[in-house]
Amino acid sequence: MPDRLRLVVFDVDGTLVDSRVHIIDAMETAFAGVGLPVPSRDAILHGVGLSLPELMAQLVPDQPTSVHNALAVGYKSASFARHTAAGQDAKVVFFPGIRDILDRLRREDFALMATATGMSRRGLDRIIAQHGLEGYFQSTQVADTHPSKPHPSMLFAALSDTGVAAEDAIMVGDTSYDMMMAKAAGTRAIGVTWGNHPAEYLADADMIVNTTDELMVALERWIEERA
Repeated sequence: MPDRLRLVVFDVDGTLVDSRVHIIDAMETAFAGVGLPVPSRDAILHGVGLSLPELMAQLVPDQPTSVHNALAVGYKSASFARHTAAGQDAKVVFFPGIRDILDRLRREDFALMATATGMSRRGLDRIIAQHGLEGYFQSTQVADTHPSKPHPSMLFAALSDTGVAAEDAIMVGDTSYDMMMAKAAGTRAIGVTWGNHPAEYLADADMIVNTTDELMVALERWIEERA
């Protein structure tokens, strides 16, 4: 058994929760609000994980910063309105098997959990409250207070919060931005293929998994190997 703490850091959109329909809907509203054509679904989902201004700059690089910022504000407003319209009982959907992974890791004596997400604080707190995840994550890093991925700021903060060394931490994410962030922070990385980037974009991962069963096995093996 390991004799020191391990830290598992999760991306959220595309890794833990399937928010693609919500993202596309809010993006369509944001672009309509500034009178621009909506980018393709693939282009939108490829940018998920970036902070909103960076995502908008990637989607419409020919537009000025003022438009990127207006799109970001429009997206946030549309996203909030969509959540409000859905009502208090509507829950963001976990990918199959994810809740079981979170529950099992929480029972691990030597494993801590954190998030490093391009979501807002409000969005992440909503998911935590909806699914009764209070106390699951020892550090919750969001886009509101950090540079966009792949900058390693969020991982550095999670490591600082938990007191875990980079070599004892692993990032789990679905995009190339997550993998590059982990590499920059000196942590290990697992890429998951059920999210927004296909496997060929996850080349910087130490391991790529295709199912949540594979992910749980990989995490358990990694925890044991770090003894």
